Amino acid sequence: MQALEGVKVLDLSRVLAGPWCTQTLADLGADVWKIEEPTRGDDTRSWMPPEIGGESTYFMCCNRSKMSVALDLKSPEGQEVVRRLAAKADVLVENFRKGALDRFGLGYEQLAAINPRLVYCSISGYGRTGSRAEEAGYDFAIQAESGLMAITGEPDGSAMKHGIAITDVVTGMNATQAILAALLAREKTGRGQLIDLSLFESAVALLANVGTGYLATGNEPKRFGNAHATVVPYQIFDTADGVLALAVGNDQQFRNLCLQVLQRPDLWDDERYRKNRDRVLNRSTLIPALAELFRTRTTSEWIGTLKRAGVPAGQVRNVSQVFASPEIVERNVVVEVPDDRHGRLRLTASPLRLSDTPVCPPVTPPRLGEHTREVLARELGMSEQDIDQLEAKALTG
Repeated sequence: MQALEGVKVLDLSRVLAGPWCTQTLADLGADVWKIEEPTRGDDTRSWMPPEIGGESTYFMCCNRSKMSVALDLKSPEGQEVVRRLAAKADVLVENFRKGALDRFGLGYEQLAAINPRLVYCSISGYGRTGSRAEEAGYDFAIQAESGLMAITGEPDGSAMKHGIAITDVVTGMNATQAILAALLAREKTGRGQLIDLSLFESAVALLANVGTGYLATGNEPKRFGNAHATVVPYQIFDTADGVLALAVGNDQQFRNLCLQVLQRPDLWDDERYRKNRDRVLNRSTLIPALAELFRTRTTSEWIGTLKRAGVPAGQVRNVSQVFASPEIVERNVVVEVPDDRHGRLRLTASPLRLSDTPVCPPVTPPRLGEHTREVLARELGMSEQDIDQLEAKALTG
């Protein structure tokens, strides 16, 4: 049994934030009906390279284990089918521009009148209220406007975005949390509710300690590159053959670093470095001394010594090294799934590990409209003729 077995999710979202959320719900056992425009589908189906056999690997990252239903939401017929599906759904996730679904008769108030138990999750750039509610949200712009970009990058360099669309992914995670909470609340109240999530607020929340530091002091945060603003030494160091990430999180670990790893008791005895606060204030003298020492041995030599001393550290790996690492195999992080077109696909597995209600074995991401007939026949009792007519109208406009 899976945790969300029997839960039905109507997925009207596209690109990444919403699909990331609904993929997690599918992993947990929910039936996810991914509604797609009949001729193009989700935007990410065309985002390539990289690709495999003409299919976008971007789309594959956030759409496993779903059923694709091709419907034209601009047509009265498509809108009526979605209303009928919403009447049977437990959850709806959407990321349309403000007012678009209301014009289609698919807004929260309209669907809640049909299905009061519906949990309706609305994802947008800046929220459904406020002066910017009408604007679309794009991760790159949100990273810039939220302050995330300003605190990322080298101290004297340009502001830098994260390597992935981090605000989309985190908003998708927040959406999953909110939906699960709403489903729990529904067990007590019998009612669904509206969830209003924004990329901007999710990104601002990601400022975490940097945000609270500014709010408490009023001091503008700086960029520290691969170093840490408030913990030292907590950064990368060049070694004789690569790069090492050192994460000294407390004073005992720094003691072990000096005495057991570096064999430099003088650094531990130096009052400038005994306490983390002092190390932060004196990083300009400590870091060059450590950098010189770390260049004298290889990465693997240092990591072995650091682990034995209980000092957190890791090799800076590229992606191919990550997927070749033993822990990937040991924890089954990569799974192979059968696929009609490619034979087999390799995908990253869900990171959720539940002992009593494990996640579903992953299923290959769907082709556009692959499950239209199956879902509409099973859930709505539509005949083959009805579905033929619906598809014909959608394709001809």
